[in-house]
Amino acid sequence: MIHILRNRRSVRVFEDRAVEDDKVEILKEALVRSPSSRSINPWEFILVEDRQALQELSRCKPHGASFLSGASLGVVVMGNTEKSDTCIEDCSIAAITLQYTAESLGLSSCWCQVRLRSHDENRSAEAYVRETLGIPDNYLVECIIGVGYRGEDKSPHSIENLDWEKIRTSRF
Repeated sequence: MIHILRNRRSVRVFEDRAVEDDKVEILKEALVRSPSSRSINPWEFILVEDRQALQELSRCKPHGASFLSGASLGVVVMGNTEKSDTCIEDCSIAAITLQYTAESLGLSSCWCQVRLRSHDENRSAEAYVRETLGIPDNYLVECIIGVGYRGEDKSPHSIENLDWEKIRTSRF
């Protein structure tokens, strides 16, 4: 696991290459094995491989989503707000579980934040994604994880440049 943490970087450029079915199946399993508060599992997912749909999702907000159009797979992470009051946390755990699993399979990924982001002056990114994919209003849309084969080189963060000062012992 530490190897994955040391080497994983958000990748916004992907090869034009499909993710193999067996790897998609492993990603699906990782998603439904994700921990959730009280094992309620309020998260649900939409896997998008269609290029046109990924292009539409890449327009969910004005900045920071365009990479989705080049991803081989987009995973919409959403939570049923009627099931749990910890949807945000549970969806976040599932999203990062997906990203670490993708990395373990030789894939790369990037998180596209949707919740609390704007599509334009009149509509939220969440409303845009809901309308695009037919998601009911009682679901929050946390993020979309773009997944694919790395199409850009990014060096790992060096151990010397990590935010070690963020760690305290015993007290603030």
